[in-house]
Amino acid sequence: MQVNKIGNNIDQTYVSEKKRDSNIKNGVMLTSALGVGTALAHVAKRQGFSLSPSKIMHTPVKDWAIFGLYNKNKPDRKVLNLDNPLDIIEIASASVIGGLAGGAIFDDKKHLKAKLKESVNQFLGNVLVPIACVGAASKLYNKHKESIVNFMPQLAEKGKVSKFFNKVFRAIPGSIATIASLGVGIFAGNRVSNVLNEKIFHKKVKREIKTSDFAPHVDDLGMAISMMSEKSPFSSFVQRVVPLFLCVPGIEVGTHREE
Repeated sequence: MQVNKIGNNIDQTYVSEKKRDSNIKNGVMLTSALGVGTALAHVAKRQGFSLSPSKIMHTPVKDWAIFGLYNKNKPDRKVLNLDNPLDIIEIASASVIGGLAGGAIFDDKKHLKAKLKESVNQFLGNVLVPIACVGAASKLYNKHKESIVNFMPQLAEKGKVSKFFNKVFRAIPGSIATIASLGVGIFAGNRVSNVLNEKIFHKKVKREIKTSDFAPHVDDLGMAISMMSEKSPFSSFVQRVVPLFLCVPGIEVGTHREE
């Protein structure tokens, strides 16, 4: 009888902790999204979109900055561009700040120090270093683009199919450069995080590369796709999902606890 009572208490404690963890994660997701949304609004404003509530309400949803896609029949239509590294850094930073705020509000205060450390790891290791690597590679590639592209084979252009394949062939070097530099950047960012943990935070923790580390760089993968289909509905759609993935660093920060 006593054993059953102890077992029930353990089950209740487990359920209670799971519910609390779920509430913390939901709260952190909300604050991270608020951070991303605020930064996204600032980027949209900088690109000439109106933030006036009345104007937004009188604008069709499909034409809102976050939803508008490129239309070849309306080439002059204004769409939100998220291909500037500084815009990505701004949005990712807002995500980290939002996640940290959410962790401070919803989680136990004893975990705040661990979250502060993780915010530095996320910003430097998962945002700044990889973006710097991709940016440097992109600058170097663009400098020698013409000579590199000239090495790619080309078909005799006799129709839409041959034109499409020629465009794909010309885009291959840039796509490879983007993806390769992204891989190098994520690896370098992971090394930076490990050095920070050991030298600055004095904690010997080997931080492994996780799937979530790739989330802030959907924009870089999108860049490779965009090079194959510049100014297309698909490439602009890829940019539209970037803010969702940029919520991940904030969620990682807000839910982090010392290992």
